[in-house]
Amino acid sequence: MRPLVIVIDGPAGAGKSTVAREAARRLGLPFLDTGAIYRAITWKLLSLSIPPEDTSALREELGRFTIRFEGARVFVGDIEVTAEIRTPEIDREVSPYSALPPVRESLLQIQRDQAVNGLVAEGRDMGTVVFPGADLKIFLTASPEARAGRRCLERIARGENAELSEVLNQVNRRDEIDSNRAAAPLRLASDAVLLDTTDLAFEQVVERVLELAARVI
Repeated sequence: MRPLVIVIDGPAGAGKSTVAREAARRLGLPFLDTGAIYRAITWKLLSLSIPPEDTSALREELGRFTIRFEGARVFVGDIEVTAEIRTPEIDREVSPYSALPPVRESLLQIQRDQAVNGLVAEGRDMGTVVFPGADLKIFLTASPEARAGRRCLERIARGENAELSEVLNQVNRRDEIDSNRAAAPLRLASDAVLLDTTDLAFEQVVERVLELAARVI
């Protein structure tokens, strides 16, 4: 049987990462956290004071960028950045960097290489650009208010301060950037299943994903 590829796209705070990770665990498939890849390159470029602009310095650093996963741990080179890539600063800056065509192009093959044994991948262009031939495409969405509330809870769980109004503004800003960028904008693939999670509990969303996966296995 060929490796099964399932992709879950959607806007920030829709629950893609947590749902995809749990679905992958239950299906016995690798989980690809593409958001972590973009967050990691954002962390690297910020650490070098390279702005989100298409410059020779940015392209040179992209050519040197390496990332690896050890379970839920993320490493850039030999440096673990698991916690560092989940800060409010990275939340604010990841979209401007990920909107740059050279960033998306350089990370495209890194993502595709992970599918050799099948996977569950989450992101914003998994079904439209990275894995257009995926066996199952799901688009998770939710109201901006629901997504902002989830982000607040995540930050509070990490011991950070979080104001709902501020997080909602960040969610709306990221939606605008992701949906209107020139390279691989956030959009619903024509053959994707739309799943609104606004009023669904986590377990309900996972069960729905597993039901859809059972149809293509």
